[in-house]
Parts: sequence; C-alpha cells; structure tokens
Amino acid sequence: MPSALGLISAHKVPRLSASDHVAQTLKKAIVDGLLPAGELLRQDEIAAHFHVSKIPVREALKHLEAKGLVTFLRNRGAVVASLSAAEIDEYMEIRALLEARAAQLAVPLIGPSAIEQARCHLDEFGVATDAARWGELNWLFHSTLYAAAARPILLAEIRALYNKVERYVRALLSVTTEMPKTRNEHAEILDAFVRRDPDAAAELTRAHVLDAGASLVRYLNDHRSKGGNK
Repeated sequence: MPSALGLISAHKVPRLSASDHVAQTLKKAIVDGLLPAGELLRQDEIAAHFHVSKIPVREALKHLEAKGLVTFLRNRGAVVASLSAAEIDEYMEIRALLEARAAQLAVPLIGPSAIEQARCHLDEFGVATDAARWGELNWLFHSTLYAAAARPILLAEIRALYNKVERYVRALLSVTTEMPKTRNEHAEILDAFVRRDPDAAAELTRAHVLDAGASLVRYLNDHRSKGGNK
C-alpha cells in the first residue's frame, strides 16, 4: 500500500471537503489501475498520506463502497473491489438497456453543436494513445449525445455503471485490437444521430455496449486464467 499511495497526489482541491477529496483521488487511482483489485486500503496510511484524520478517510471509503469500487472484508478492512466476469456481464447488460434508451430519447432533441462536439471527441479518440484518455473520451462521446435527452437521473445511472467497469475497459483497450472496431461503431452511432433515426441510434448503441461487454468478459476470463488479478 505505501508504494501504491506514493503514486497518488495528495494535493487538496480547495472547493472539496476532505472526505470528497480523498474519495475522488482514490476513485481516480482505482479507475486508472494505480490501486489494483484486492489492494488493502489501510485507513491510517491513507490519512497520513492526505494529511487528514481517519474520519474523512472512513467516509471516503464508505462512499467508494457505495459506488462498488471498495469492499469491506471481515478481519481485513477495506480493499479495492474486484468484479467477477458474471457481474461485469450483468452491468454491461444493464448499461446496454439504459444507453439505448438515452440514445433514443436524445436523437429528436440534439442540436448541431452537440453533434459537432461528439464528432470532435470521436476524432480525438481515434488519435489518442493513452488508455486513460481513451476512457475519458469514450465517456465524453457518449455522454455528449445522451445529454440532449435532458434526463439527468438516467445519465447519472449510466455514469455510475461506467465507473464500476471503466478500469476493466481501459485494460481491454490497452492490450487488444478493439480500438478500430470501437471507433467504427462510434461513427455508426453518430451517423444515426445525424440522420435523426432514433431507432437506429438505440439499436446501434445497444449492440455496441453488449459487444463491448462480451469482449470484456472474454478478456477477463483469459487474463485471470493466466494468473492476472483485476
């Protein structure tokens, strides 16, 4: 844990409370893979690293537990959560349903500026070389399209599901040949928005997420069969 924490900046963002700052920083470290699945999160060491008491650390870990990123184990304390292939498959299935609905609702309402912004994210996604940036641009592309639906609760639920599996998606994109396929599917989704075809946008989005889930499960099963720990 000390070596892993050493990679994480403890610089405080003024507008955040201590617990929010610790939670956001640890969340980013988990998603980025700096804190791997199964990593023990010792409250005293985290408190010392962030120069805070153990109270905001405990609150931060509880917040991350609610997001599915941290698990509390009997006689061990908090550890970075590990998702099973079955859990990831179910999360992606739920995502496919929600994202298809968001796309269908957004198509009739989206404006030219949002479509152009999504296109810019798609173009940048095609030239980015960093897995963390891929994950960020993937979310920006989809969320820019979905935001037109004006359903903030729906978008928040989709974001929460992204958070649970994003570290696995980044790992998949960084070691496989999925990138060209992902870019092509994004382009097809965007084209459906341009054509103002809500049913096509919904179906393409659903298929895109389900296919990503299937690839993710295959990658995870193969990775773990070779002794990987994610």
